[in-house]
Amino acid sequence: MPFWNKQDDVTQQEGNLMGFSTREEAAPGSGGAGDLLLGAGAEFDGKLTFAGTVRIDAKFKGTIVTNDVLVVGDRARIDADITCGTVIIYGEVNGNIRAKTAVELHAPAKVRGDVETPSFSMEKGVVFQGQSSMPAERAGVVVPKPAPSAPAANGAQPKSATAAPAR
Repeated sequence: MPFWNKQDDVTQQEGNLMGFSTREEAAPGSGGAGDLLLGAGAEFDGKLTFAGTVRIDAKFKGTIVTNDVLVVGDRARIDADITCGTVIIYGEVNGNIRAKTAVELHAPAKVRGDVETPSFSMEKGVVFQGQSSMPAERAGVVVPKPAPSAPAANGAQPKSATAAPAR
């Protein structure tokens, strides 16, 4: 669900020469006034922290930290370590990604770095070079612990569960 619309394009063409656009109205279910677009042609270095949803179509180098949503547009090149709630990538990211909720890689995305998230999806046509880990405890999944083996009532040792050889 994109957070920009045709009206945003008109506003940007009418005189916003800074390479970014903020929204006046919030779409239902979006982060509200924190929504921001860093447009193509802009270059940023440093640390980006924000609330709400940010879409980057620019070049960015540094670190990105938020508990909310980062969208990397298909014209973006990000050289950064990213720590976010949700990361949706269409462009290029070089750096490690840690997401509390999810990471989505959509074609033609290129990601070079490790990804740690409880939910990871990748479309056909994506380039991913790195390792992925999906910690179960972050996803709310309870990993069952083996039950302690109790001695049998007659004092005999419990038998181990091994498969019988096939005949």
